[in-house]
Amino acid sequence: TAITGSVVIEEKANFYNRMLFIFPSGEIEHYDKRHLFTLAGEDKAYTRGSRKLIVDYLGWKICPLVCYDLRFPVFSRNTENYDLLIYVASWPKTRIKAWDTLLAARAIENMSYTIGVNRIGEDKNGYAYVGHSQVVNFLGEYVLESEESDGVFLVELNKDKMMETRLKLDFLSDRDDFEIQE
Repeated sequence: TAITGSVVIEEKANFYNRMLFIFPSGEIEHYDKRHLFTLAGEDKAYTRGSRKLIVDYLGWKICPLVCYDLRFPVFSRNTENYDLLIYVASWPKTRIKAWDTLLAARAIENMSYTIGVNRIGEDKNGYAYVGHSQVVNFLGEYVLESEESDGVFLVELNKDKMMETRLKLDFLSDRDDFEIQE
């Protein structure tokens, strides 16, 4: 079993909000959050990541992203033909409708499964987090519907069906070419 999640990492006097992907072998790949949440001052405390990561695991190409990255569709655009987006987040209850809507949008526009894992509880500033972890398929349909609860959820993803749908609809062939500049 692989494990993924984000942690704060200090490296060369810089702090990163780093998402780790840990393989059963113990090998680790990582992604540093690109879009820092300026409203909360993240840009003053953390260093922004500069590269997108695609992880190959069990025949799936996985794109791990962190929280506020969800609001930036250009960076998550499926130019690498990945199969699965995974977002880990601290998305508060006051903006949970945006979380739900944007996860579905990322799934639809990228024709990929999209998993959103959000925290539960209250932070030291009194912000409530209500979960709404979910899995959305490549057509925007729930595989796992969001709920205001915590738990362990098991879902089955069908890559063959996704690939068949991609071939049939072929929307990704019409995507724009672009280059992200620093």
